[in-house]
Amino acid sequence: MTDGASRLLAEIAACRLCAADFARTATAHAPRPVAWFQPGATVLIAGQAPGARVHAAGRPFADPSGDRLRAWLGLDPATFWDRRRIALVPMAFCFPGYDAAGSDLPPPARCAAVWRARVLALLSGVRLTFLVGGHAQRWHLGPARAPSVTACVAAWRDLAPAVFPLPHPSWRNTAWLRRNPWFDAELLPAARRRLAEVLDG
Repeated sequence: MTDGASRLLAEIAACRLCAADFARTATAHAPRPVAWFQPGATVLIAGQAPGARVHAAGRPFADPSGDRLRAWLGLDPATFWDRRRIALVPMAFCFPGYDAAGSDLPPPARCAAVWRARVLALLSGVRLTFLVGGHAQRWHLGPARAPSVTACVAAWRDLAPAVFPLPHPSWRNTAWLRRNPWFDAELLPAARRRLAEVLDG
């Protein structure tokens, strides 16, 4: 790993910009940034923000959503968490907490504003990007190309083979998957083929 990457990872790990906001959430937790990338990775998975289980584990997608995402992409855990090959860079590095109703709060926008450009500048070798969920899709593509998750994912052929938009792999989206069988039948096979090409190349 380069000195620049090591310094950036250390800066992110020490970030406490959102500490006061997190203290006011229903979970009243302290920041725990989860940054998982190295220069040289050829695949970028841009997610939303860590959930409570990832906050506890300190590893991205170490939860049922991660199980589903790995199944979608046909990746074994060792490959998925190999930072030399796959960069896991959410829109916010910390668990945002829950609101009073127990729902996940959105990723704080300041996280991407402070860190994202610097991280992506280190990942110059990325050849394939998966945009997981609406927050990542809007940031990377802009609101015109990502007016909604369904519209963005349905237009995946316009973005492939460099980018594949995906819904969030939360089990809450099971009904969405039933309503959109083309996702499993058409998009995922194409995404798996392209991922295998990039990882084998």
